[in-house]
Amino acid sequence: MLNGTNIFLIGMMGAGKSTIGKLLAQKLGYNFLDTDPLIEQCAGKSIPEIFANDGEEAFRDLEQQVLAQVSSYTRLVVATGGGAVMRSINWSHLHDGIVVWIDVPIENLHSRLQTASEVRPLLKTADPLQTLTEIYNQRRDRYAQADISIMVTGNESAAEVSERLLSMIETRIAPDRLKQEESD
Repeated sequence: MLNGTNIFLIGMMGAGKSTIGKLLAQKLGYNFLDTDPLIEQCAGKSIPEIFANDGEEAFRDLEQQVLAQVSSYTRLVVATGGGAVMRSINWSHLHDGIVVWIDVPIENLHSRLQTASEVRPLLKTADPLQTLTEIYNQRRDRYAQADISIMVTGNESAAEVSERLLSMIETRIAPDRLKQEESD
């Protein structure tokens, strides 16, 4: 169906990109990559350590390098960091594939992130909900540039979301494939 075209998942922290991405990759017979562990591997330290010791800019530089490397492969579903969309150069890598925005309401993200075992460096603030809202507002226009946008409600399982997303991808690809066959 996709002829090896990568799928890049974008969206806020806590949106479920990794969980949904793994399921989607299985359904497509693709490999799954999460850029965050790759960044940690490159840096030799955890993301919170990178932020604390080197700063967000150093993290974003590593993220950019990892995206550049990953985009050269095919047959991947890639979960990206929530802020990857903020650097224009990253879009050149993302557009090597199909970009999917997993859009989750702020309240749901906040609830998910409060129960998450890991602490997100950007949310180490006095008012994490306010910070999350500000981050979303800064990134929303960039996320909206995705090829496909899927709104996720609080009562859907990751399996249901991945199935719905697969259907959306098929719907999006089928007309393009027909156009190409007609022009051949």
